[in-house]
Formats: sequence, C-alpha cells, structure tokens
Amino acid sequence: MTTDTPATACDLLIEAGWVVPVEPHAVVLEDHAVAVRDGVIVDVLPTVQARQRYRAAETVSRPDAALIPGLVNAHTHNPMTLLRGIADDLPLMQWLQEHIWPVEAAVIGPQFVEDGVALAIAEMLRGGTTCANENYFFPDVQAAVYKRHGFRARVGLPVIDFPTAWAKSSDEYFDRAGEVHDLWRDDALVATAFAPHAPYTVSDANFERIRMLADQLDLPIHLHTHETAQEVADSIKLHGQRPLARLDRLGLVTDRLIAVHMTQLTDAEIALCAQRGVSVVHCPESNLKLASGFCPACKLQRAGVNLAIGTDGCASNNDLDMFGETRTAALLAKAVAEDASALDAFSALRAATLGGARALGFEAKIGSIETGKQADLVCVDLGQLETQPLHHVVSQLIYACGRHQVSDVWIAGRAKLRERSLVDMDLDGLIANARQWRGRIQALGR
Repeated sequence: MTTDTPATACDLLIEAGWVVPVEPHAVVLEDHAVAVRDGVIVDVLPTVQARQRYRAAETVSRPDAALIPGLVNAHTHNPMTLLRGIADDLPLMQWLQEHIWPVEAAVIGPQFVEDGVALAIAEMLRGGTTCANENYFFPDVQAAVYKRHGFRARVGLPVIDFPTAWAKSSDEYFDRAGEVHDLWRDDALVATAFAPHAPYTVSDANFERIRMLADQLDLPIHLHTHETAQEVADSIKLHGQRPLARLDRLGLVTDRLIAVHMTQLTDAEIALCAQRGVSVVHCPESNLKLASGFCPACKLQRAGVNLAIGTDGCASNNDLDMFGETRTAALLAKAVAEDASALDAFSALRAATLGGARALGFEAKIGSIETGKQADLVCVDLGQLETQPLHHVVSQLIYACGRHQVSDVWIAGRAKLRERSLVDMDLDGLIANARQWRGRIQALGR
C-alpha cells in the first residue's frame, strides 16, 4: 500500500511557458515553474511536477510568457527623470556645464530627489527592472524612497570636489556618507557604495580617502571614467597619466571598482581590468546620444571582464528602458567589433541581469533564477504580435520585444506589477507630480 506524499506549502508558484534562468548559461526551460517561499526561490521544476509537489497560497500562470531574472540597471541617476529632455543634442561638457548643473543648482533638494526617484521606480518596474545602482545627491532620501516602494538598490554616497546642496566641503561629503551608510548597512533591500563623480572632479586626496574607507566598510566604488576622449587628454595634461593609470596609482583598480562608460580603452587597460576584477557598466544609448564614444563591450567580455548594462540618467538617454538598452548594447557591440557573433543574445541578457548583480556585489542574492536566491522575477509576454512567430525565446527577448510586454514583476517575492498594473503606486499621481515639476523647471527660463 502506498500513500501520496503531502504537498509542500509555498507562498507563490509562477508557471511560465519558458523559464530563462541565466545560470546555467544559454539554457531555456520549457513549461517550468518557480516556487517561492518567504521571498526566496525554493525550487525550479517542470510545471506538471510543481503542481504535484507544491501547495501555493498564490499561483500565477503565464503560458505565453518567459520568466527571467529582474533586470539590473547598473548605472543610473534616477532623480533626473524630472530633467528628461531639457537639454538634448549637445556634447557632454556643454550639456553638463551649461544646462544640467545650472538647472540642478536651482531645483535640487530632498523633494526633487524623492519625486524623481518615485517616478523612476514606476518606470523601471513597468520595464522589468528590479534593481538599480544609483548615483546622485541626497542618498538618504533616495534610500528611504527605494525602501518605501520595496525596490532593490545600491545607493551611491557622492563625493565631488565642489560644494553642492548635499555638502559644502570634502569633510562634509565624507561625514554624511558615513551617516547614510550606517543607517542602511544591514538593510535587506538597500545598500550603499561610494560614488565619486569622475576623475576630473575628484582629487587624489579624496580618492585615497575613498579607497581606505571602501576597504574598511567593504563597499564598491561607483565611478564614471574614460567616458570621453577629452577626459583622457585632460588627464594626461594635468596628471601625466590616463585616468585608469591614475586610479591604479591610487589603489582603486580592484574588484571593488564599478567603472562606468569606459569608451576609451587600450588593450592593456582591458587586460588590467580583467586581471583586477573590475566591473564595467556599458551605457550605450547615453554614449551614443552625447557622442562620447564606443565601449569595446566584445573585447571586454572576451577578456573576462564582468560586463553590466546601465541606462545612465533620463537627462541623457532619455529613458530607463533596460530592454531597449540591452538591444542597443548587443547591436552596437557587433558594429564596434565588426563581428556579428559579438555579445550574442544570451550574453546580452546575462550582462543585463547577472552581470549587473555581480557589479553591485549582489550576485549571491539576485541576477539568476536559482534556488536560494531572492525572488526578483519578471514575466515577459511573448504571445503578442511583435514577438511572433516564436522561434527562439532569448532572441525575441533581446532583439524583438519591448518593455510594454512586461506583464508581472516581483521583488523578494512581493508583487510590484500585476498584469501591467503597478501595485501600491499611484500612476496618475506620479504623472501629475511630474507635470508640476515641468512647470517649475520651465519657469526658470531654461
């Protein structure tokens, strides 16, 4: 005589036409399900077996969808959603010095940051992004907003060599960085990183101080660098070294470094990044729009450098669309390498998920669909006209689908988007608030 094994309780069972776990690489699991308990993935198995094995408090069935890890936006300035489109079609330094910095000086403050981050969270969720690597002022406000909305983030602690609304001196930047880090050091969703702006706005002394504190506090260092040819030329003129060589002299070229943009690289610099474990964040659309140059993504990847993808801020992109960004990254890599096999679809998806998680130091928690990891998950509806016929799931994800096809999003097992509707966020209120900021910024006469 035999008895049936009793079903195991779980909080959530997501059944999908395809599960794309990212790890192992280049695998697609057809008709599979993911079981979640207490915000953690406890099983990945065929749907038929899952229905027998688990008794779920909630079951979400999406037979026409691909279930993927949440996308990781590895470099962004999310309060700048409120500056979307105010200064287009200009080169980087003119855009920054003549337009962005003056407007920021007039409007920046806690409310600007709070409202901009809330708008960004809604946009990111609707596009399948579940984690952001943030780089802006008022990190205390940013962290509180991310936490309130249950969004995963690593929040940058800014350091720059001139006064801003956030801090007036180097000592104040570091004092305030320490305070924010202490508040969030043990949080499950929000962590911190040092965010010196760029080599051309941070002194040797402050870089050395950052390196010492990052080692003590075990924090990453999130830095724009090698963004333009002009930046490299100016560094040689001022310091007698290219920016990466200067950073290496100061002890910053390590596995803590999240190097953003990196459009101007020699083969020796790529080899150094691979040897030291540097992560590179590729922001192709911002680089294209500002005519900053081309990140050699294929060379970096083939050298063994961890490659992540970021949108940059809405003032220079002008969106937070990680599906669009990843497609651009894949296509641009082929053109730059003159090799159609460069940054193939599976590798591009990996960069947008696990690559970003590794850059942020979150790879043990997120970035792939594996048991024991946090259930940061995204359903993408591939049953729509734009992704038919469906010959290859990951090809459609990278080269055909749009962010409007994201149907459901979970962070740590909590629903954030359900059948295209935001959960616990007031869409109409966000739009109305964005419009009042437009009025305030237009009143500046810029």
